Amino acid sequence: MIELEGVPELIDPIMVAAFEGWNDAGDAASSAVAHLEQEWKGEVFAALDAEDYYDFQVNRPTVFMEDGTRKITWPTTRLSVVRITGERPRDLVLVRGIEPSMRWRSFCNELLGFAHELGVEMVVVLGALLGDTPHTRPVPVSGVTSDPDLARTMDLEESKYEGPTGIVGILQEACTHAGVPAVSLWAAVPHYVSQPPNPKATLALLNRLEDLLDLRVPLGELVEDARAWQLGVDQLAAEDSEVAEYVQSLEEARDTAELPEASGEAIAREFERYLRRREPGSGPGGPGAPGFGREAAGPGGDRARSTRPARAEEPREPKPEEKDAEDEQPGPEAAGPDAAEPGAAEPDTAGPESAGSGSSGSGSSGSGSSGSGSSGSGSSGSGSSGSGSSGSASASESSGQKPERRADEDGPGED
Repeated sequence: MIELEGVPELIDPIMVAAFEGWNDAGDAASSAVAHLEQEWKGEVFAALDAEDYYDFQVNRPTVFMEDGTRKITWPTTRLSVVRITGERPRDLVLVRGIEPSMRWRSFCNELLGFAHELGVEMVVVLGALLGDTPHTRPVPVSGVTSDPDLARTMDLEESKYEGPTGIVGILQEACTHAGVPAVSLWAAVPHYVSQPPNPKATLALLNRLEDLLDLRVPLGELVEDARAWQLGVDQLAAEDSEVAEYVQSLEEARDTAELPEASGEAIAREFERYLRRREPGSGPGGPGAPGFGREAAGPGGDRARSTRPARAEEPREPKPEEKDAEDEQPGPEAAGPDAAEPGAAEPDTAGPESAGSGSSGSGSSGSGSSGSGSSGSGSSGSGSSGSGSSGSASASESSGQKPERRADEDGPGED
């Protein structure tokens, strides 16, 4: 019969257990319970009889000196209790020991007897296994239970494992048969760095335990230890090209396996994140911000509004074919009789004779060629003096045609 003396009445107690050995790769699980016991100052109140469960040739006792006296520590399993204070005070019953060598069913029944006497509401067993996972990525932790209702309510995986098992699996099944809710948390440890300790895996187990039990665990120096551990493994891997290549292949496989599923729910979550990032005031450049777009910000902003003219108003160089067409068209200087404005008299209303008399009147200027003919092309002459153009204008008036533009309006003529 189990008799507990000096153990106060516990508040909503949860039993958290871990065992060294086959279920404890890198000592990650047992180190997690040891961390809880150290940070919360756990006090041991019970220990199982080592003679009943351990083979001392497998798990040998240790001898140490204390105050000049030799003492022996026997391999066993010990129970301690810690009280978590705060808004929601709660007690944890911590179980830490070595996987037993024999009589596993009796071992589990004794632990369940303690759980019954202490009023434990749930048992959480921590474990760690070796896996094909890179040390450079977050440590995967899976939560497993044999209770379908518990798996649904706590978002856990229902255990489907078949094969050899350890004390973690046996204790979980014993709890299920005894009607005690039980959960196992397993951390995957890289098999190429399996030697203990592995503070990164320990940290991952504690983080998952926090989420499961809705409590906050003081981490102490564990975060820094995990960072230093990863840097040390990085250096070792960099010194061996084969190891570095293998780690890279594990990273690629892990990243590919963790790509988000193209499901409607996943797409909806991504879209909601996008909308939250683009909400007004969430940051510069969002659709909700004033002036979002190419011409977003006003004066003093990141992008000032462009002031150049629209595309259709911009000057452009004429194409070669356009230049040729312009050269073929007569300009204002070379306008012939066909260039007369609408409404002008036909050329036959004034014969060449009358036009020639007009031009002869300006012969004093020496520009007889400018007034020749009825073409009235006074501007095509030498234009050395204005009398030539005036004579041409007189000829046009006498012929009933509108006067041509003055030479000085079209600019200087050719010399």
